[in-house]
Amino acid sequence: MEERELGVVNGWPMLLLTIFNWLAVPAFFFLAARYDAWHFGAAGLILILTALFFNFGLFMVQPNEARVLVLFGKYAGTVRENGFHWANPFSIPKFSGLVYMPGKEAQGRKTQQSFDLKNKYRVSLRMRNFQTETLKVNDQRGNPVEIGAVVVWRVVDTAKALFDVEAYEDYVHIQSEAALRHLASSYPYDHMTDDPMDELTLLGSGDEINAALVTELEERLSRAGVAVVEARLMHLAYAQEIAGAMLRRQQAEAIIAARKKIVAGAVGMVEMALKHLSENRMVELNDERKAAMISNLLVVLCGEKEAEPVINTGTLNQP
Repeated sequence: MEERELGVVNGWPMLLLTIFNWLAVPAFFFLAARYDAWHFGAAGLILILTALFFNFGLFMVQPNEARVLVLFGKYAGTVRENGFHWANPFSIPKFSGLVYMPGKEAQGRKTQQSFDLKNKYRVSLRMRNFQTETLKVNDQRGNPVEIGAVVVWRVVDTAKALFDVEAYEDYVHIQSEAALRHLASSYPYDHMTDDPMDELTLLGSGDEINAALVTELEERLSRAGVAVVEARLMHLAYAQEIAGAMLRRQQAEAIIAARKKIVAGAVGMVEMALKHLSENRMVELNDERKAAMISNLLVVLCGEKEAEPVINTGTLNQP
């Protein structure tokens, strides 16, 4: 099913013609009663039918809205031009039945489900957005994570939206959650190696993950004539049952990274100290005493507690 634009008539002349017919009806009935002429009464009945035909063909299209016309069960076309129009009244559905309205959460409990009358042949072309529920999904490594996204979308093909899927709004919501689940299971939550550039992750590759989400949503929602304007992750965290263990892992990684920096800095300082002692010839150290000095400096520089000095009252030759 492909959308096609339908040409319609300006509604204002048809409105004037309808008003003229309604005003002429009493005159013809008056003439029929005064002169006892049946043809005046027949003309009045014809004018009533004509006025009703013209009247039911009038409709309005709001800005960023489209009206889908169906003639005897066949798709006639779509009117996108906003304004006051007239078309064949048999192609303008006047009702669409009841639309299911699920209850929303209010103060910890769901409100009563309801049904609402809605003309589904009026299709909004405005951009809409919604936030998915927080989903619990296993990532690529099997770790349970909580994930949620916000999706901005709009209808671009009204024929596909109405006739290729049952309810395009529900279709968008369900397919968005399905795409989000598939995305979360296709990537790991975070890096598990020292090289941060070896793979894409949900946590560390935000732009790439959002682009992948948009691509998958466009593939799924194009069947319903819907275009995805933007999609972004809004909530991302480890599930509660493993959050504590992952927090300890992150803390351990932070401690190891800090230790690496401390050791690298300490080695540089020891190397600099030995170089200065050697260049200034302040003291001559053999290999054994260099090793002892290096050990003592590393203990002082890498230790978490402050070093307590020990004063040697003897000579350098004493053990």
